[in-house]
Amino acid sequence: MALLCLIATNICLAQQFYFPKVKAVDSVVIAAQMLHLADEVITVYKSNGDQQTYLDNLFRLQMLAKKYAGANETITSLRAISNANDAGHNNLLYVQYELYAKARMGAAASNISFHEEYTQLLQNLFRRLDDKSALQISTAFSTRNGISELHDSFQRSLSGAQQKDSIDVSTAINLCKDYFIMRVYQDIQEISRPVLRDDDTRRYVVQDSIRIKTRDGAFISAIVVRKRGVTTPQPTILQFTIYTGAVTAITRDDVANGYIGMIAFTRGKRFGAGEIIPYEHDGEDCYDVIDWISKQPWSNGKVGMYGGSYGGFTQWAAAKNLHPALKTIVPSASAAPGLDVPMMNNVFESFVFPWIYYVSNNRFLDFVDYNNTAKWDSLNAKWYAVGKPYRVLDSLTGRGANKIFQSWIGHPAYDEYWQHMIPYKQDFSQINIPVLTTTGYYDGGQVGAMYYFREHLKYNKRADHYLIIGPYSHYGSQGFVSSPDPEPVISGYQIDPVANIHIHEIIFQWFDYIFKGGKKPEILKDKINYQVMGGNEWQHKPSLSKMNNDTLRFYLNTQRSEDHYVLSENRPVKNEFIAQTEDMADRKTSNTFYHAYRIIYDTLDKSNGLVFISDPVKKSININGCFLGNMRAVINKKDMDYNINLYELMPDGKYFYLSYFMGRASYSNDHSVRKLLQPGQVTDIPFTNTYMTSRKISAGSRIVIVLSINKSPDNQINYGSGKDVSKETISDAGVPLQIKWYNDSYIDIPVWH
Repeated sequence: MALLCLIATNICLAQQFYFPKVKAVDSVVIAAQMLHLADEVITVYKSNGDQQTYLDNLFRLQMLAKKYAGANETITSLRAISNANDAGHNNLLYVQYELYAKARMGAAASNISFHEEYTQLLQNLFRRLDDKSALQISTAFSTRNGISELHDSFQRSLSGAQQKDSIDVSTAINLCKDYFIMRVYQDIQEISRPVLRDDDTRRYVVQDSIRIKTRDGAFISAIVVRKRGVTTPQPTILQFTIYTGAVTAITRDDVANGYIGMIAFTRGKRFGAGEIIPYEHDGEDCYDVIDWISKQPWSNGKVGMYGGSYGGFTQWAAAKNLHPALKTIVPSASAAPGLDVPMMNNVFESFVFPWIYYVSNNRFLDFVDYNNTAKWDSLNAKWYAVGKPYRVLDSLTGRGANKIFQSWIGHPAYDEYWQHMIPYKQDFSQINIPVLTTTGYYDGGQVGAMYYFREHLKYNKRADHYLIIGPYSHYGSQGFVSSPDPEPVISGYQIDPVANIHIHEIIFQWFDYIFKGGKKPEILKDKINYQVMGGNEWQHKPSLSKMNNDTLRFYLNTQRSEDHYVLSENRPVKNEFIAQTEDMADRKTSNTFYHAYRIIYDTLDKSNGLVFISDPVKKSININGCFLGNMRAVINKKDMDYNINLYELMPDGKYFYLSYFMGRASYSNDHSVRKLLQPGQVTDIPFTNTYMTSRKISAGSRIVIVLSINKSPDNQINYGSGKDVSKETISDAGVPLQIKWYNDSYIDIPVWH
């Protein structure tokens, strides 16, 4: 291994460390050199104003330099800052490193080994921790991807540094950090495992091989975890999911919060029996699982459910045929099959395609296949390039027809196949249990979550249903055990401080409110609880309609200004149109306007569609809710799929991504019934199913929309022939699609003055 022999040349923040490259094969020599580097960096490293980052780096350098007492003092200071910023949630921050330092000092001062000292310290720590705290830090003593991953990371850092004649302080710090983390986990991971295993046995009774027979003869695999020593029947918190990944923390977290913890899996998964088919049987099977729970001696006959994405869907599937024991659900980022997966507004989305194999290749999860991004991207690119029908996408894998995929594309309308899976229309009127929904403005599952929310309140006027929504992603809105808070930075956007709430804690506050007479979560001041981006505030309203007190209507003005058209508040007095042409057979280009890869853009790629920009708003307003509108158009074909992206053009010239719509024109009036367009005739194409947002728009900002035709490897391509889109090929493209967008087309943006 090549070694960096590092020598300090001057002491300043711009310090450069010269190093001749020396060959070494002894890890002891490497350790000595890294210790020397850490020592030298400490002498020049100063805070640049970000004290938290400074201390976070400093304690690692100190520990690597064997300044253990100083390192633990730094960790104490770091915790004080973290707790001041986050109301005392970080009392055990970096405890694994704190114990490491204490064990090194203790071993040096006595005749016992580091192994014995660390074991004793870890045992003592866990004996005094409550269940919540123990669970919170249990994952800190092992690496997610193994020691080899940490070793490879250090080698990459080392190799990168060797490409230069000298390294600066920043590079040196990163090199030291990678080496430090590798060394610590090499020393503590194997020591920690038996201690944590014994502590888990002391706390919990685990039944991890339960099989529950369904009414039609399938078997559901389930895990139940109870608090050891507790014999009084308790409420059960259930998650029902197709994901058989890391479930240890999920069930134990329920118990740590005072409940029976249970997770059950889609039939055929884990130790279950039956064909693995997403969505189709989960509602009925969940009913049978809840029925089984209600009859167990440890159950008090009350069940609550929570979970996100697929686990959000299963809660609504269970609520469709409500078991008397199910008392509340807390769905997060909920999928709504047929409405937002595997198709959005009747347009099939290709990102869902590899997911089929991920969940159905085996009884667990096929991470190797699913994480082969290059393979799936290549498959989509191949399909796009050759222009084959969408229905043969599965055959391009070389595996033949996929039953699940073929079932899905056989139902392009929102028909009985999809309606059977989740509550539909009057089904919602029978759902009288309390519900708490969480989602995010940038949650890909928001359309599904808001479908359930709107329809529940529409068909059940007495629905006891609360909503929490903020600037969260699909994962950030779910409140995972391992990551209970939203991301502080999402797609490059730093969320307002007040948006950084503890969703996971709120979920269990809700369960305590329902099952134990506890206080309702503080954030639930009304039915709709939403964070205003840019305003650093939460607003609370009794209904979606009360979120706004005005609507801004903008028309597609034909007036052109440089590289865009005008988005006008004035209704046109003369009937005119803007022409747009899209060659659906062209494979040299694709239209890539889609979900938020970023939230703030320096510029927009205006080549993919028509851009409309309003005049500056005269005073600050809040955009609250979902934009909608009506496109009036004439096309030369029978159908098209189109996109509308909504932005704020801020006074500094940057674009803030707000919302998005993608849909099929022939389903614009009813997702269940396709009505083809008449070529050459003016057609109203209304759209409503967009992403909800809330954003404080500053005075001087402008509203921007980008109107484009969907043509991308990421989605099914509608060639406009009027045939089943999954059966169309590039030969159906014919002449280019020609659209006349009339200037009385409009978008409505809900606002609060």
